[in-house]
Amino acid sequence: MRPAEKAVAEARRWIGTPYRHQGSVRGAGADCLGLVRGIWRTLYGTEPAPVPAYGRDWAETGGAERLWQALSLHMREKPAGDAASGDVLLMRMKAGAPAKHLGVQTAAGTAAGFIHSYWGHGVVESPLSAPWARRIVARFEFPDGRV
Repeated sequence: MRPAEKAVAEARRWIGTPYRHQGSVRGAGADCLGLVRGIWRTLYGTEPAPVPAYGRDWAETGGAERLWQALSLHMREKPAGDAASGDVLLMRMKAGAPAKHLGVQTAAGTAAGFIHSYWGHGVVESPLSAPWARRIVARFEFPDGRV
């Protein structure tokens, strides 16, 4: 099974996990980064780097694209139009703000969907509707083999 297929299967196991800022434990609590961190641990056994504390405000303005930079160190960035199941989606929630929301694409095409965690909902699978899709600023893929 490819890392992308494993990532989607693992993401589905997290559905129903409550939202918990900076959390990364399936069933106990996770935010969007925690979900991706948990999937990474399942695929590779450990996280690629320590995660510093971060704010919970999606609308934070200014500053560097730290999440984008970190993803670029550990995953391969894909062309914007190259959508596939298993992609890690990086989203900008507000114009002018850093991209700070993540999800894992579960299907492409007309049935496109993604799994993510957000406040008030926890880990859910959502349709990748136009309002969500237009927020995507980058997509990444989990690497083959051990990192």
